[in-house]
Amino acid sequence: MNIEILETRKINLEDILFLYKENEWSSANKPHELYNGLLNSETLVTAWEGEKLVGLGNAISDGYLTVYYPHLLVLPEYQGKGIGKLILDKLQEKYRHFHMQMLTADGRAVDFYKKNGFERAGKTEPMWIYQGNEH
Repeated sequence: MNIEILETRKINLEDILFLYKENEWSSANKPHELYNGLLNSETLVTAWEGEKLVGLGNAISDGYLTVYYPHLLVLPEYQGKGIGKLILDKLQEKYRHFHMQMLTADGRAVDFYKKNGFERAGKTEPMWIYQGNEH
């Protein structure tokens, strides 16, 4: 398996929707918002096997102090092969020195992020107004 990690915005909607639907993420139900949201992120990192999009991660940031990682997902058949870590490492190249790196994790993602240095943010409680249904 030869995986290439890129910071590119040359990505089509069909590939993005396939990735999100395979992971059962409800944002796939808002295709244009999802596409525009990803393309307008400060950073968008993608993972490719040849011409096949196998994963992506994005970052929203003020550019100096705080970064939020809203999405990091890998096609189910490619999970557990280190691709998520490659994407996170690429994001970390840019944001490692920031005062605060934030994300929301649930399910199996919690252990993944803990292995990669993230921890519960003090005594905080995650809060949101959410229109999805996969949690």
